[in-house]
Amino acid sequence: MSVLTFSNIKLPIDRDEKELLGIAKKKLGGQVGYFAIKKKSLDARDKNRLQYVYTFECAKTPQKEEPPVFEKLPKTKQPKEKVLVVGSGPAGLFCALRLLEHGILPILIERGACVEEREKRVQAFFDTRLLDTQTNIQFGEGGAGTFSDGKLNTQTHSPLNAEVLRLFVQFGAPQEILYLAKPHIGSDNLKTVVKNMREYIRAQGGEVYFHTRLEDIKIENGRVKEAVITRFDTDTVGGKTEYLPVSALVLAIGHSARDTFEMLLRRGVFMRAKDFAVGVRIEHLQEKIGYSQYGKAFEKLPPADYKLVSHASERAVFTFCMCPGGYVMPAASEEGGVVTNGMSNYARDGKNANSALIVQVTQADFIGDSPLAGVEFQRGLERAAFLAGGKTYAAPVQRLGDFLKDKTSRSFGDVQPTYAAGTAFADLREVFPAPIINALKNGAIDMDKRLKGFADPDALLTGVESRTSSPIRIEREKDMQSVGVRALYPCGEGAGYAGGITSSAADGLRVAEAIFASFYYETV
Repeated sequence: MSVLTFSNIKLPIDRDEKELLGIAKKKLGGQVGYFAIKKKSLDARDKNRLQYVYTFECAKTPQKEEPPVFEKLPKTKQPKEKVLVVGSGPAGLFCALRLLEHGILPILIERGACVEEREKRVQAFFDTRLLDTQTNIQFGEGGAGTFSDGKLNTQTHSPLNAEVLRLFVQFGAPQEILYLAKPHIGSDNLKTVVKNMREYIRAQGGEVYFHTRLEDIKIENGRVKEAVITRFDTDTVGGKTEYLPVSALVLAIGHSARDTFEMLLRRGVFMRAKDFAVGVRIEHLQEKIGYSQYGKAFEKLPPADYKLVSHASERAVFTFCMCPGGYVMPAASEEGGVVTNGMSNYARDGKNANSALIVQVTQADFIGDSPLAGVEFQRGLERAAFLAGGKTYAAPVQRLGDFLKDKTSRSFGDVQPTYAAGTAFADLREVFPAPIINALKNGAIDMDKRLKGFADPDALLTGVESRTSSPIRIEREKDMQSVGVRALYPCGEGAGYAGGITSSAADGLRVAEAIFASFYYETV
């Protein structure tokens, strides 16, 4: 008997998931040799009747195990010069993994430290407020996503998304991400996964180097011929410059590599400013979010999340990167700036919920017509936050009730800050221009209509959330190569082609396939 799929199977939240096997037996009329959950989501429309909704597969006879993601792919001859992948976030890692499958041995470089060392340096910044500009929340193995919630849901519909999830599982992510409607790895698990990927790349003949930064590129006859890289010691001082001939160069540089953006612009690489969003992190008590979402049953369920949007103002206001039971993270990568991000571990067991509460900004908000005008806009907010926080990397904070009344807070209420580098009470009007302040106010009040308690006066606003996405797009052709510069492959979120871990990883796979295609057709 072939495998059968059954959808919309519902179980109350207090029922044992093992009951699904009994349902499968009834569907098959007896023996079950194969059973697998393919999708699981929570139906919370009726708070008095919360249910999990499942899709599962089953068959009377055992089925062959699904083959691993790594399988025999068409091979190409190893190019004379190396393929250089710049950046070890999800785009760079997944690009390197796919290149290996095609028999292409990449060199993967990362300006920051490996994840083990990175954790120590990030903690040192929290403790001393002495910023390492090369290893921090933005830079280092795994990219900015390493210190995040590890959310893997995406609004893109690429067929590569399922492959990304399978690869994550293959390298140590929880099996359940394959079927949960809102899969997440957690920052604690993600650190192990990226380390496993690094070790695999090296074991298969690829090269991985940390404390190594792309300084310049050499273009001849419209094609990248050479990369100029600097290898630093572990203290990021001094450094040795090398000139590396390349057959292809992948720019998986992340959304915060501002010095690299500047270098590429000097070299004539075509890029443009693009819209993004800025705002604050908003913290609530997690138990209050749970009660608002699920009622009294919230204690029986995983920590509740939310996703909200408001059009109460001319500018769209929305929540982003919501972290149940999480922490607001000090995410600066430049001296003299304060940046926030959100993080939670797999258990999501922190006292507070936090989310970005952000406002759409467009190129009309930027001064000048430079492709890097959005970068300067971000930088201006970050420096204003640094000043408002007392010039010590403490973050400016304000209770929502005070924010709505234009009052500087004098004490915390129910919600205590989780930002690890310290906070300072401030008036956020010192940080943001009036249109953003007004949009945040209207948005918070409007969102409270859909999530009761969102506009809790004790909710805490921490600024600034400025790195929601890349402020630039490095234009590329259909073959994934940069417009006007052959063998240069913009990739992932930093290049403007993704918006999170899954879509960045999928773009890395896509770029690797394009590189293989260019080599393969040159050699057959």
